[in-house]
Amino acid sequence: MSQSHAPDARTRAAELREKIERANHCYYVLDEPEITDLDYDLMLRELEALEQAHPELATPDSPTRRVGAKAKGGFAEVRHAIPMLSLNNAFEQEGDTDRERFREVAEFERRIEQTLDRRTPVFSVEPKLDGLAISLRYEDGVFVQGATRGDGETGEDVTANLRTVRAIPLHLRGEGWPRVLEVRGEVIMLRKDFEAFNERARIHGEKTLANPRNGAAGSLRQLDPSITAKRKLSFFAYAVGEVRGGELPLTHSKTLAQLREWGFPVSPEVDTARGLDGLIAYYHRIGEKRDRLPYDIDGVVYKLDDYEGQRVMGFVSRAPRWAIAHKFPAQEQTTTVEAIEIQIGRTGAATPVARLAPVQVAGVTVTNATLHNADQVARLDVRVGDTVIVRRAGDVIPEVVRVIPEQRPAHTHPWHMPSHCPVCGSALLREEGEAAWRCSGGLICAAQRKEALIHFAARRAMDIEGIGERFVDALVDFGYVHTPADLYKLTLDDFLEMKRRADERDGTTPETVKQGKVATKWAENLIEAIEASKQTTLPRFLFALGIMHIGESTAKTLAAWLGSLAVIRRMPAAVLRVLPDVGSEVAASIAGFFAQKGNQKVVDALLASGITFSDETHPSPKLRQQLDLAVLLDMAGVNKLGPKSTKLLAERFTTLDKLLAAGPAHWVTAGLPSAASTNLEGFLAHEKNLKPLREADEAMRELLAAIPQASTAAEAALDGQTVVLTGTLASLSRDEAKERLEALGAKVAGSVSKKTSFVVAGEAAGSKLDKAQELGVPVWDEAQLLALLARHEGGA
Repeated sequence: MSQSHAPDARTRAAELREKIERANHCYYVLDEPEITDLDYDLMLRELEALEQAHPELATPDSPTRRVGAKAKGGFAEVRHAIPMLSLNNAFEQEGDTDRERFREVAEFERRIEQTLDRRTPVFSVEPKLDGLAISLRYEDGVFVQGATRGDGETGEDVTANLRTVRAIPLHLRGEGWPRVLEVRGEVIMLRKDFEAFNERARIHGEKTLANPRNGAAGSLRQLDPSITAKRKLSFFAYAVGEVRGGELPLTHSKTLAQLREWGFPVSPEVDTARGLDGLIAYYHRIGEKRDRLPYDIDGVVYKLDDYEGQRVMGFVSRAPRWAIAHKFPAQEQTTTVEAIEIQIGRTGAATPVARLAPVQVAGVTVTNATLHNADQVARLDVRVGDTVIVRRAGDVIPEVVRVIPEQRPAHTHPWHMPSHCPVCGSALLREEGEAAWRCSGGLICAAQRKEALIHFAARRAMDIEGIGERFVDALVDFGYVHTPADLYKLTLDDFLEMKRRADERDGTTPETVKQGKVATKWAENLIEAIEASKQTTLPRFLFALGIMHIGESTAKTLAAWLGSLAVIRRMPAAVLRVLPDVGSEVAASIAGFFAQKGNQKVVDALLASGITFSDETHPSPKLRQQLDLAVLLDMAGVNKLGPKSTKLLAERFTTLDKLLAAGPAHWVTAGLPSAASTNLEGFLAHEKNLKPLREADEAMRELLAAIPQASTAAEAALDGQTVVLTGTLASLSRDEAKERLEALGAKVAGSVSKKTSFVVAGEAAGSKLDKAQELGVPVWDEAQLLALLARHEGGA
């Protein structure tokens, strides 16, 4: 940017800094986000670019300075101007009443009453955050230093890492702040950020965090601030330390309100309470909300509200006599693993679960704890008989945090994922690069039954109007439906009886029913919707089956290229892989689904119920260019047998039988390198390798034989063309237009580019029409589209 534009750059940089800090304030302090994360990142990148182009515009408190350089050799020491003291703790004890159980809190409150000669004193009350205590020093409103609590007298300088925490203001808002202001608070990791971090770590095979507190503490002690920046941390202010060149309010509660005005996040649970009854009521209130809070807490803190009273009460044994921490029951406990079992979720995910010797954790008896996935079990090395630490926090299912190896009994063995689903006996499969194992028996597995039925009946699948989650729950719970095929056996009486049983169970029997009047229209509508769904299309049916990785697009690809369900269901993965956008994982999923006997029975039952497809046809002639011997050899994955070699063998020997008959000597004569020939010979010598090749070869030859000698004009009408739909069409829906265009060979895209063949514009066409006109892409109206469809769909 030229020097003449510097004033504009200065204005824009100041504007961006203000907007970014406002966004931080709205998100962390007000809890009312104004912009999206994407908008925030775009503004930050723009500011970075401006400051790089104009270094003179960079300021010490710029948001771009949040990530600094690595600390060399460790953290420097910081001596606190005013010691960061710890609090005495009060715990729940035996007793029948609150005053008996909370004797230590009662004694704390009584001592203040007597010392100050004050009845029912006022306290500032707040949740005791489970994170890392820190001190933030501001000079003339600018953040200059941050330190950990350390031993209370001396902490570590973690300024660079604290700058990465967006919740911490780099410059104070408003006005009236002291010349020197030290703010104390807690750096924490929110539960959702903790879970997101661990989920990413599990997916990538990295070490997980034991709990949010460890996550916050470990993140702040990273020597490289860029690592801290990647771990999303939060902050809440709860006190002040040194104050010079200014005054604060006379009470703690008003000081916290002032800190919030200056831009510091303060827990929304902060409040005031009067006397012992007020303290106990607050303890119960926060205890009831504990599991719903977005962060971990391990108790509540009571502080005498007025500062003069605090001064009079003083300190004892390095702890204030005017404050106390009232601790909740622990959220981590030790127990032993009695068994490790597999739990199948609604979507088929297989989760290992530790069955535990019962233990009280946070006031709840815990007998099970999730182990997340097989990789997590291996990382923790959890074994039956181990002594483990179990954690329960918030709404999170109890989980095993770590093993205590020194207490491991002799003769234990590492745990391994079983090969079959404990619910239905289908194979458990794990895809390459994925952490989760899944049950492959989607249509027959009882654990997945409800999810499979809801998906099957969905609008974009079989489109059975009225079969939603509520009806599916009742149909399954009362045993009317076990697989999607059972939907087509339901009678009017079944629905009416199901409704009656559900009403009785829920205690919601309508008055009309009590009077002997039974409404039947709703059940008749359901029967009609189920009957109407029997006439469908092949892509809808394939999508409805819920095959892993098979969305609407892949279902359409299968139907367009292979033509019929009969062909699709017997194709091996090696052949399926040649189809567009069908990789090895997707191909294996399709073939594996149809290979399961339980799935085969359900599909046969669905067809026997009368389901027919309006669009079945023969396999696409374009497959001729995709299927040859090279496909089979590529599937084999023989070492040193690359694409050039497989193509050479396919051209010279054409079929698997001819290749086998020729033998290694002729392969080498044909030009195959000797090393590749030796490896191929060794591979084919094993029946376990040769058998799937023969099966794939047979399927490929059957498929080629089913392809007609010539393509129809309709099939080739829009072959290779890309079409975009925009606006509303009067005579057909967007989905119908898309299906009919795809039947003619077109690819229907969602956005316009130079590669778009033409755009069909209906009423109220928007930005896609503008883009087409800008790029010079042909624009068709609805009449032109209908003329095209009429011309080719009749098989011209």
